Amino acid sequence: MKSFEDIAVEMRRLQMPLPVERIEIKVPGAREWLSEAFNYFLRVEKREMQWLPEYDKVADWLTDNKGKGIFLYGNCGRGKSILCRYVLPAILLGCCRRVASVYDTYGMNSNIDHVLSKHIISLDDVGTEEVSNIYGNKRLAFAEIMDAAEKYSKLMIVSTNLSVDDIRKRYGDRVLDRIKSTTVRVLFEGESLR
Repeated sequence: MKSFEDIAVEMRRLQMPLPVERIEIKVPGAREWLSEAFNYFLRVEKREMQWLPEYDKVADWLTDNKGKGIFLYGNCGRGKSILCRYVLPAILLGCCRRVASVYDTYGMNSNIDHVLSKHIISLDDVGTEEVSNIYGNKRLAFAEIMDAAEKYSKLMIVSTNLSVDDIRKRYGDRVLDRIKSTTVRVLFEGESLR
């Protein structure tokens, strides 16, 4: 009997699909990095940082992501967008030499194929996008991206104000299941800090 390592080599030669290794993130001193990055980007906006309990879970993810992305959801004004757009991409670049491609929902919708070509994808404010309609071609960008995340081990960083029920209603059970299988989910609760 052939070993599956030999079979996998043959599959690769024949350009058959094989699982892709997940991206491992391990940031020593993640809490300090997170605090420093937050402080830096908030100072640029002339704002002060207030450490929230949710950030401990984000620091845990940075310490060892176990090959999963991160899905930040819940109340607005709690720092999800800053994390998604600036803080986490900066830490991944500075500590791990990994480039996160950052998109808002307009950028995601206007060039889905470009987004799909990236391996680390940061999407801010998911749930505010319309169905992509380019030259009569209707596509559900977020659903396609989450499908690719599962199939090709893309590392996802996502922020949304949608609840779990809202995600299910808007995107369906398949997308919700893919979110659960590919990301660590962090719920942001409490009053807005804006």
